[in-house]
Formats: sequence, C-alpha cells, structure tokens
Amino acid sequence: MEELRTTPLHRWHLDQGANMAHFGLYDMPLWYPAGAKAEHLAVIEAAGIFDTSHMALIGLRGKGALALLQRCFSKDLEHCQGKDRGPLTAGRCVYGVFLAEDGTVIDDAIVYRLGEDSWMVVVNAGMGGIVARHLEDRPEASGVQTIDYTDRIGKMDIQGPLAAKVLGRVLRDPQTVFAGMTYFSCKGGFGELIAPHPVTLLDGTPLLLSRTGYTGEFGFELFAAGDRIVSLWQTVLAAGEEFAVLPCGLAARDSLRTGAVLPLSHQDIGPWKFANNPWLFALPWDDGGKSFSKDFIGGRSLLDDPAGEYTLPFAGFDPRKITVGKDTFVTNLQGDTIGQVLTCATDMAIGRVGETIISVATPAAEGRPEEFRPRGLSCGFVKVHGPLAAGDIVIITDGRRDIRVEIRADIRPHRSARRPITSML
Repeated sequence: MEELRTTPLHRWHLDQGANMAHFGLYDMPLWYPAGAKAEHLAVIEAAGIFDTSHMALIGLRGKGALALLQRCFSKDLEHCQGKDRGPLTAGRCVYGVFLAEDGTVIDDAIVYRLGEDSWMVVVNAGMGGIVARHLEDRPEASGVQTIDYTDRIGKMDIQGPLAAKVLGRVLRDPQTVFAGMTYFSCKGGFGELIAPHPVTLLDGTPLLLSRTGYTGEFGFELFAAGDRIVSLWQTVLAAGEEFAVLPCGLAARDSLRTGAVLPLSHQDIGPWKFANNPWLFALPWDDGGKSFSKDFIGGRSLLDDPAGEYTLPFAGFDPRKITVGKDTFVTNLQGDTIGQVLTCATDMAIGRVGETIISVATPAAEGRPEEFRPRGLSCGFVKVHGPLAAGDIVIITDGRRDIRVEIRADIRPHRSARRPITSML
C-alpha cells in the first residue's frame, strides 16, 4: 500500500480541528468546526478557501508540446477559444479529458497555455505520474520536456462572489491583475511556470492566478511555491475575516461541484466510454457537431462505437441522500433496476418553490421568495442503461432507503462562475 501523503497545510488543518479523511492518497480535511453546511453556504454567499495542493501538476516545454497535447488531450487546442473557436493563446486554459484508445477515461484535466511552447496540465490527486507517462509514451513526445511537479507546487482555491474583493486586499496592483481576466484565463507565475502579466502578493511572493475552480461559483485557483502556500493561506484567510470567509473541506467541495453539475473523475467519469454525459463539450466537435475537428486518442472509438449507457444529473425533493457504493441502484417507478448511482450529495443552498428549484443566490425578481430558507436538496449523477428525459422520475436506493428524484438538465441555478469580473469587484 502506498504511503499516505499530506499537503503543506496538513498541520494547520489538524490545529484547527478539521475532520480528516483519506482521499486520493492524501490525508485531507472533510470539514472544519463550522461544519460542511456553513462552508457550502459561505461559497454561495461570500467566499471559502480550499486546500487543493493534493492536485497533480505536469509541465510541458518544447516546440512539440502542442502536437503532443493535440494527440492526447480531447479539446482541439487550435479551435477552442471564444465564440469564434480560435487557437488557445498564452494566458488561457481549457477543460478536457485524457482517454485510452477504447474511449474510456484516464483522467480529466485543465490544460493551460503559459507561453508559445510552455504548457501546464492540472490533473487529479495521484494521477500526475500516470498522465505524465501517458504523454511520454507517445511518439509525439520526442523533444518535449515533461516535468511532474506532484508535491512540489502549493495550490489553494478561493471560491465565491467575494473572492476578488478578498484577493484585492493581498495582491500588489489588483486593478491591473484583474483587468480583462475572463473565465478560464490565468496570469502570473513563478519558477518555470510563467504566464503573461506578473502577479505578486504585497510581500512580493509571486503567484500563478487562474480564474477557474470546482464549485460552479466565481473564484480563483492560486499556485505558489510549496514553501509559500501556508503563508499564502493564512494571508488570504486574514484578509477575508471581515467578509466571513471560511476554510472549506472536501465535503463542501463535493456538494458544491455536484450542484454545479461537475464530475468527479474516477467516479462520474472513468473506465467506461466518455459518451452520453453532460460533459461532451470537452470533445473537439466540428462545426456540424457530428464528427471531430482533429484525430486524438480515443476519439475514433467514440465515433465508431458509442456507448449505450447514459450519465445524467438528478435532484431530489428534500435533503435526504444515500451513501454511494456497489449496492446503490437506480430503479424506475415499477421497481425495475435500470442503472447505478454514481454520486449523491446534498446541495444546501437550494430548495423547491413549487416545481422550480431556487437558490439562495436567485434574485427576488427571478422567483426567490423573501422568506426562502432552503433545507437543501439531494443531487448527483446516475448511469442508466437507456436515455431519460429531464423531468422523468426515478428511484435511487441503497437497499435501506429509497428516494424519489427527478432527472435534470441542470441543478443549482444562478451560479456565478461566468460572471464578468467587473461585476464582482
């Protein structure tokens, strides 16, 4: 068994009384004394910070790096940026997947273009070496330098509508840093990882700042040298004290990402074909939407032999949930088993008003009653043997509890991730 790893913030988590658990080879906080519900709501209404140093990071350098990623990564990096789908430029990033030849998922990732021939790939905990070897084993890797930065880089996230206001208190020249910072863009850097436009803290610490996250809410991911991340964490937390910013654990991260319809790799996507799911925007569709704009590993299998199973989001009618395991199933209303449950969490920021799901972030003018106090709704993903339509009712069960849920096209409304940064300052 591989030795349990820790992040540079591990001691801080223990000192703050965090409830810890093993996740992706790491000992990580599930929640802090405030509790997972308070942490979840802080991200919707103010901001929360997350220790994400367990994520793995790979650097690629050299003139062949683009061709290597074009072959191995699902998004077409020559046709993916903006409404006109232009080439990914320095200071921009994009979400996609690494597939095996049979179209099954190795891992999902965000690929950053830092410079003309400099790239960064962020993958999931424990996956740095696996994805690095997947890249290095390709003929296109000749002349490309691949660097696995696992456990060498510190990373934290700040997520929530007040994230920019908090960061503005700790950054040098925040107006310049935030200017033009669109969703899925990055600035700054340190060491070998340098994107356009430097970003530093008031104390001179250099950062790579990315306008991305895993909650569906406005926010940033911050990368720094491993020996600077504890100081960075404490500095950001102190700056956010006035705004009631909370440290957040994996429980809130899971409920937030589920309500935002974001997959957990190796749970919602994994060793089955990447097809018939809510995340097909990660594929390089051509203008007609019937084929792909490039040839990449796994792509031909998806086109020639699409899967017959469907991964679909759902939302319940109350906060009750089930614990997902090998004996959690989906049935139709007649009791026939039609699939399995992949994820089940409770989004504590939402509730139902009649047939409509409302969030605490929903404007009153768009249907949120003044007295709205959500109890939360269970939500997650199921993988079923055939197509279902939004609005269809199914039953999820773990053998002890049966819960009636609704297949959804989306779950938590009025998420803030894509809002213009000018409206968040």
